[in-house]
Amino acid sequence: MSQASIATGAEVEVPSIPVAQLAPWAAFFFLLAAVVLFFISSEQGLVSVFGGNAIHEWVHDGRHLLGYPCH
Repeated sequence: MSQASIATGAEVEVPSIPVAQLAPWAAFFFLLAAVVLFFISSEQGLVSVFGGNAIHEWVHDGRHLLGYPCH
């Protein structure tokens, strides 16, 4: 195959995303991750938002998977 027979494809432009549009989404996902981490690590421990053991039992295996002691 010669170099002349190889077709060149069209160039692809990667859109730029302004930081001002990205920041609210980054803050939202950071807050969501912090809430999930709280419920896995601290709920039903020293700090408790809900009474009972429901949240603790829902995230019990996740606590052990991440290395948090709960017994």
